[in-house]
Amino acid sequence: MTTTTHPRPTNAHVLPRNMTFDVDDWNILARCWYPVALVRDLGDGPMGVTLLDAPLVIYRAGDSIVIADDLCPHRGVPLSMGKGDGTTIACAYHGFRFGGQGKCVRVPAHPDSAIPSKLNLRTYPAVERYGLIWTCLRPGDEAPAIPPMPHWDDPAFQQINCPWIDIAGFAGRQVEGFIDVAHFAFVHTDTFADPENPVVPPYRTRVTPDGFEAEYRSSVGNYPIGKSDRGRPGFEWLRHFRVHVPFTATLEIHFPENGRLVIMNAASPVSARKTRMFAPMCRNFDKDLPLQDVYDFNLRVFEEDRALVEAQKPENLPLDVTLEAHVMADRSSIAYRRALRTMGLSQFFTA
Repeated sequence: MTTTTHPRPTNAHVLPRNMTFDVDDWNILARCWYPVALVRDLGDGPMGVTLLDAPLVIYRAGDSIVIADDLCPHRGVPLSMGKGDGTTIACAYHGFRFGGQGKCVRVPAHPDSAIPSKLNLRTYPAVERYGLIWTCLRPGDEAPAIPPMPHWDDPAFQQINCPWIDIAGFAGRQVEGFIDVAHFAFVHTDTFADPENPVVPPYRTRVTPDGFEAEYRSSVGNYPIGKSDRGRPGFEWLRHFRVHVPFTATLEIHFPENGRLVIMNAASPVSARKTRMFAPMCRNFDKDLPLQDVYDFNLRVFEEDRALVEAQKPENLPLDVTLEAHVMADRSSIAYRRALRTMGLSQFFTA
């Protein structure tokens, strides 16, 4: 199901307070779509989230989902502190109640008086896709589309929504780690990789309208360590990366017997120093296994990555490729940085 609410027009866009981004970069990033919550996590009450330093509140208004600034226009109290009933939410301070499209529908102190439009909330679009709630802070004709996810709507595939993971690091660093193929033998040796197989075979990247893609073939398997069925001897594993700038990538892994596993790495930039990573998955095998096993294994893999991302220096991602050393295995990293530069990003991303 896809539910969309449209923001009311505004003449001037208000930048977040205490921004951690360069203003020009923020304005570019704000035109893109990001996930901010799992659909299943949203109950009747309001939920507070942050995107690009902007505090937001998410709530249900009947069949619709509303995303708005997390601020009551009356006296500036976060609406996420209030209560909801699945149709409206009420501010914790004076009980002002807000419903569909962010409209103020009740002022308890003056129940019979007309409600001024100034009490309506500033809202943003809300779209449900892949079990996630997506939004865009500066929607418009130039806004990139929500990235596609291969096989998600294929009835032969099982859809899985792993719990989100918070990372004390920049989204660009996290995405670059996800598409890096040379770190398996050193970072993921407790989960799926072979420490005796660090070789990265040659591969190439191909520019796409919203980023790039790369097909990487190797003998490094993708079964959990300790699992008896490790695949066919000599099987060539194909990993197909599709990167959608700025911060989303999908990885389709080709298993034996025509098995397919697709992982979406959707890095939502809470700030320039914090990332909330969402990872919807779908697969056409092992569909009878407990979901908790998938959750646990996914968490172990991303925890291994998180330790490195949080330790990297500089904390930002240098888009000038001359600022760091590179080897042939880094073709995806270089393609990613160039794609971000093509978007016009610059100040925040230079060391």
